[in-house]
Amino acid sequence: MRVWITRTEPGAARTARAVADLGHVPVVAPVLEVHDLPGPVPPHEAVAFTSPNAVAAFARLSGARSARVFAVGDATARAAAEAGFADVASAAGDGHALAALIAADPPGALLWPRAAEPAFDLASALTGVVEVRAAPVYETRPVDPLAAPDFDLVLVHSPRAARVLAAGLSPDAAQGRRLAAISAAAAAPLGALPWAALHVAAHPDEAHLLAPLGKPPPAV
Repeated sequence: MRVWITRTEPGAARTARAVADLGHVPVVAPVLEVHDLPGPVPPHEAVAFTSPNAVAAFARLSGARSARVFAVGDATARAAAEAGFADVASAAGDGHALAALIAADPPGALLWPRAAEPAFDLASALTGVVEVRAAPVYETRPVDPLAAPDFDLVLVHSPRAARVLAAGLSPDAAQGRRLAAISAAAAAPLGALPWAALHVAAHPDEAHLLAPLGKPPPAV
């Protein structure tokens, strides 16, 4: 099966390896590009990361690595550890799970390096719990023009990517093909297209997103 990977790099390359390990053909064609945003880093005691892209952008902006880190999921936690952070806790879920993790052991000033248009408002979720200092460190811009490759199933990792796809993908391109989205929010913008099947991950991580691709083939 030809699996269209729409997420940004470097995550797209990791997903491609996972798709290939499952015995399918990865087709890497991101619909978004990541661009760093310059800006000061506010003083902080802890950092909350809601994506690996945020980790990478922050790491390019600042050399500080001593703060506690709260990560939205395991992939983001791994990215933080690889960037040099030593004290990393994973919420292993979504934005609500991250807010709950932080609320259970609130730090002092919490820095939130985020996208220019975040999918989840962590600051609002933590109102009255901890001071959140938001710092936009990157933005995603649609790839122009959007060119859909030949695919059997498309993977969508974010609501932002889903909106770009919904704006640029014709009904004919979706007809008879399959969609796998990492969350209901990522599936919603694409729900009106005539997919042969639509899968929403039972948990917002890549393992559950890739569930429709089956298990790895036996070693030979």
